[in-house]
Amino acid sequence: MRVVNYVKESYKELVQKVSWPSWAQLQSSAIVVMVASLIFALVIVAMDLTFENLMKAIYSLLY
Repeated sequence: MRVVNYVKESYKELVQKVSWPSWAQLQSSAIVVMVASLIFALVIVAMDLTFENLMKAIYSLLY
């Protein structure tokens, strides 16, 4: 009985109390996420290449 009541109340809250974003808001949020992900990926690539070159330089000095 508790589960059925929980599902009913959850559905009621989703339908009546939750404010859903508009299509334009969803699009702008998706663009922000894509740009941030691209910037984050580029920073990781730059860090990876820097670390790779640093390690190559260190190993070339040692051997």
